Amino acid sequence: MEEKYKVGELIYDGSIYDGMNTEIADLPFYSHWLKKEKKGKILELCCGTGRLTIPLAQEGCDIIGVDNNTSMLKQAEEKANRLDLPIKFIKSDIRTLDLPEVYDIIFIPFNSIHHLYTNQDFFNVLTRVKKHLKKNGYFIFDCFNPNIHYIVDSEKEEKVIAEYTTKDGRNVVIKQTMIYENKTQINRIKWHFYINGKFDSTQSLDMRLFFPKELDTYLSINGFKITHKFGGFKEEVFEDKSEKQIFVCKQINDFYSGETMFS
Repeated sequence: MEEKYKVGELIYDGSIYDGMNTEIADLPFYSHWLKKEKKGKILELCCGTGRLTIPLAQEGCDIIGVDNNTSMLKQAEEKANRLDLPIKFIKSDIRTLDLPEVYDIIFIPFNSIHHLYTNQDFFNVLTRVKKHLKKNGYFIFDCFNPNIHYIVDSEKEEKVIAEYTTKDGRNVVIKQTMIYENKTQINRIKWHFYINGKFDSTQSLDMRLFFPKELDTYLSINGFKITHKFGGFKEEVFEDKSEKQIFVCKQINDFYSGETMFS
């Protein structure tokens, strides 16, 4: 089996990303929780093009955005500048993040942890979060609740998952195929891009799946208490058929030493 993990460059093209990701159903949820610290300092990890960062700043949040992709950050900065919002955006790998300040709330939205492909990647991020989180601060993130039936059905055929026009005038159609690896828990997704009526390229979108009990355990052994776990952004109770896993956590201790526990 392939052991390398990747996301294609076109998927992280700022304009392509923004054209596809216009949904902000998660904004009211994050706004509600971030406002629990009315004068708090907020750190958003994997902020992308500022899909949430910018409207949250417009609501008055003192927020900093971190991402490791230059195209995404450029798009975010341009949008913030057009709105005259003095948001600080930082380029960094969240596994090695090292900032001089600590924050009242740190959050990772929009399923971004699925791009942490190994347990050690995830543990490294949790270590970085603890380093940058104030005592009694909140750590919040969301991800998918793996749906094996959906994966099996999706492996059978190519499906159109998006059709839109970007702000820079590209007509985009994306068709999807996928194959799930049991060994690595990686869903090997392929997005086949057709731009302006012609096939452009096939881009990889590898996503590590995290199962519910697995995540509960990983958070616990890394010193986080799950104060709430929701199944949707309307704060639905998490249950078997929930589409999402949404965690609200607080740091409680340092059980995990930083050494590899699970590969």
